[in-house]
Amino acid sequence: MRHTTTLLLTALLLAGATAGCSSEKSQDEIAADCAAALTEQTGGEPGYKPTVAEAEEQVDALDDTLADMVRSGYEGVAKDAFDATETKTKEGAKDRPEACEPLSEDDYTTLLTAKALDGLGWTDEDGRFDKLKMAQSLGD
Repeated sequence: MRHTTTLLLTALLLAGATAGCSSEKSQDEIAADCAAALTEQTGGEPGYKPTVAEAEEQVDALDDTLADMVRSGYEGVAKDAFDATETKTKEGAKDRPEACEPLSEDDYTTLLTAKALDGLGWTDEDGRFDKLKMAQSLGD
């Protein structure tokens, strides 16, 4: 009888632990919630909810574009783009939304920057950084 009780308790504990784990959000779900919460602060599109990995791709694409611009002699335009991104990111960072609390500082900053790029209108319909849109907006 004691063996059966032990097995039953173990099964119940495992079932409870599994149920508890399934209710926890994945990193991608946390990022989506955070991105949604950042929409108003950054002026980005409500439907643009990148994962942290996707946000890293956007920020890397911006970095590569700015570096290429500097190498090509367009330091002034690169500085304008950097300044616009920094300003938009700082505006969005004034109050860290509760939905973003589970993210590390690096992941949060990356996600915030990606949402800021979207808010600046520098992403395409798939949410990827678009250097032509950036250049056009800086020319206005």
